[in-house]
Amino acid sequence: MLKDLFEDKKCFKLVCGAGNEDADEVEKLVTVYSKAGCPFFDVCAKPEIVDAAKRGLERAGIKENRYLCVSVGIDGDPHITKAVINKGNCVQCGKCKEICPHDAVIYMNGEYNVKRERCLGCNQCLKVCPASAISMETQLQDYKEVLPKLISKGLDCIEFHAISEDESDVDEKWNQINELFDGMLCISIDRSELGDRKLKERVKRLLSKREPYSTIIQADGIAMSGNDDEYGTTLQAVATAQLFQNEKMPVYIMMSGGTNTRSTELAKKCGVNPHCVAIGSYARKIIKRYLEMPNLFDDEKAMSEAVKIAKSLVDVSLENMKND
Repeated sequence: MLKDLFEDKKCFKLVCGAGNEDADEVEKLVTVYSKAGCPFFDVCAKPEIVDAAKRGLERAGIKENRYLCVSVGIDGDPHITKAVINKGNCVQCGKCKEICPHDAVIYMNGEYNVKRERCLGCNQCLKVCPASAISMETQLQDYKEVLPKLISKGLDCIEFHAISEDESDVDEKWNQINELFDGMLCISIDRSELGDRKLKERVKRLLSKREPYSTIIQADGIAMSGNDDEYGTTLQAVATAQLFQNEKMPVYIMMSGGTNTRSTELAKKCGVNPHCVAIGSYARKIIKRYLEMPNLFDDEKAMSEAVKIAKSLVDVSLENMKND
């Protein structure tokens, strides 16, 4: 059971991306990381993406101890935003295309466009645009319409991205999820909108509706920032995990947001003992060239190489989580 992985601190979660609607990439990611020993996968809350993840698990040929989670967001959550280019303001500099880590910006017919299924909402293009030609649009979902379709496919967890200042909206969406799903839930939260006191108050309020140890707190550092392998990149994830660990809440703690190979090592040095580490941007980056191969599933050598790289990340992350 998923709960057993958290109890034993043997849980590595691959974050395919809450906004990643590229079914081909998700299938490849799940195949590679499942073969590499990853037991837990977080995907976009769309039926076709859940199907792609299930195909990946089937391709990996490992039926036991593999678990799927879908992520749902709320207004203001960066994970469910998509970049939009205003053609009238665009100066054709190409900086957005150069910086996009997900190859979501394409140049075609003399103009730049965003390939929406590949945009994960990381904001990097927005930050470098010299003409303020890029904006971010939130892609909201009706939980009551979407979640029953996904739950019927078989889910092990639903992750709620509670990154918002609107407490009433947070409570309303959380209540809807609890009414629709009786399995493990995850609250993804960071310090971008709230101070520590309000952050803890919110989480305690949400937990009041849950049984002890039926909830995961995904302690996010800086969302979608794990594009390098430095200690500084993962520092905020460790600090946020420490905040919740110190509160001794009846939850499982999972580090995310800027996580990399240094995350569990730094956590251990700081006396932080997460039950799980979730890695997205960095995990995708290190096997990117294999994900771009159209014939990856037919190329045994390439698949073996990709799995070896992924396994090194999974192994080092789990090794540092072991109790002394």
